Amino acid sequence: MDGFRIGEVARQAGVNLQTIHYYERCELLPKPPRTVSNYRAYPSDAVRRVRFIRRAQQLGFTLKEIKELLSLRAGPRTRCADVRERAEVKVQEIDEKVRTLEAMRRALIKLVGECSGRGPVTECPILEALDPQGDH
Repeated sequence: MDGFRIGEVARQAGVNLQTIHYYERCELLPKPPRTVSNYRAYPSDAVRRVRFIRRAQQLGFTLKEIKELLSLRAGPRTRCADVRERAEVKVQEIDEKVRTLEAMRRALIKLVGECSGRGPVTECPILEALDPQGDH
């Protein structure tokens, strides 16, 4: 049989079968041809492609963005600058998320500092700060 079965692709790429099916539904991974015995026969580069998708996800790229990266990768006229531009945009998005998370952290630290941890929950300053009805 030419090609890999789905279980082998999943095993070598370090994902489960559902992930492979999901990537196919999202059109990130082309549906492979079937063998005479009706098994899916994935090409040899399927494992590499799945690993690429997983790594891009770990770096914060959305599936839509990964699809664009894959098309850039396959495009003969694509320049490295095109990929760099997308990565720079992703860095800016991550920086904004970090700023937002840091602001959230500061706000929570302030609330924790205002709470002694004693008394009834009805007088908890953390819960009062979270309750929009508490703003009179």
